[in-house]
Amino acid sequence: MRELPMRTIDDIRVIIYNSGDRDNPIARRFLDLGGRELIECESDESMEEAAESLKKRGVASKEVLFLKPFLGRMYQKCPGSQGMICCNYRLINIGFNCLYNCTYCFLNYYLNSYGIVQFIRPIPSLAELEAELGGEPEKVFRVGTGEFTDSLMLDDISGIGESLIAEAAHYPNLFLEFKTKSDNIRHLLGIREKGNTVLAWTLNTKRNIEQYEAGSATLEDRIRAAAAAAGAGYLTAFHFDPMIEYDGWIPDYCAIIDAFFRAVDPAQVAWISMGCFRYSRGFREIVRDVFPGERLTVAEMFPGQDGKFRYLKSKRISAYRALLRRIREYSDRPFVYLCMEPAGVWDAVFGVEYESSEELERDIGEHMKKLFTGRVVVQNKNENGPVDR
Repeated sequence: MRELPMRTIDDIRVIIYNSGDRDNPIARRFLDLGGRELIECESDESMEEAAESLKKRGVASKEVLFLKPFLGRMYQKCPGSQGMICCNYRLINIGFNCLYNCTYCFLNYYLNSYGIVQFIRPIPSLAELEAELGGEPEKVFRVGTGEFTDSLMLDDISGIGESLIAEAAHYPNLFLEFKTKSDNIRHLLGIREKGNTVLAWTLNTKRNIEQYEAGSATLEDRIRAAAAAAGAGYLTAFHFDPMIEYDGWIPDYCAIIDAFFRAVDPAQVAWISMGCFRYSRGFREIVRDVFPGERLTVAEMFPGQDGKFRYLKSKRISAYRALLRRIREYSDRPFVYLCMEPAGVWDAVFGVEYESSEELERDIGEHMKKLFTGRVVVQNKNENGPVDR
């Protein structure tokens, strides 16, 4: 299958916004880009009318950007999955939907959602986290922006990343993660005070990227971007999720580990997660409407205790063990963990018997405190790279 170019802001044809937001600083950055149709609306109802009109004109959902306020709680804890061990990750909501078109994405559930939404007010900050961060100085918090969108796909325009990094640098017990399938990081490389910011990449095999992650960066470009981030002094992280089975999948995933450890100093890798493809009831019917002929859900899969369909436990354990062995050939430094797996799988892979998600969160925090918290990373103009001290 031929690789398609990565989708960027240049693929947005139409921007829809409310007249009351025209001077919002985030909105202004998008409205000043030029070369796009701008639709100014007076209400949510007129925004919906504009969307219906664009649909009738044949404008694709991935070509439309809505600039909207966020009306919910901007900060929340990952809800996890019933009966599964979860890392208790915290989330900051910065947008909804994505430029990329991943077949397996859970956002395919939201078929009534048209367009990509960039939240513009309130401007994302760590204000809602303040009480926890200050009230529990011995606890490590991991916070990310990439749950309902890609953290960095539009960040060079929005400026949200730079703003959050500056704020997070004042909290030594906070790891701020930006998770992406892009290589859109150049605008972040020159930031001087990085704190414990982590630039993270979801990685997949070249075959799976070409088949299931349309419009995203190539594997090679993601690894090059990670190397640039590490060279600029950022911590990095990698997420093998979802791992998708095919003949020869495990050696191919192990080869990715070889590639990124050749490119990135293991001392700059904070954590690595692993999780096999899974889906909830109803997903198969929905995804086949969007991607006729998809092959993801024809694999032999069985419902787990949370009701989600997964590969056989033995198959998942074999894959995780193989990747863990390969990672440890390079380094013991990154914290390696599983995403949404039951305690029995953890025990089989790591020999660790977690009884709760809080125990995993505690272990990650202790690992981060031991190796990474309190770093001061500055750009030394007299040297050829960053100083980590």
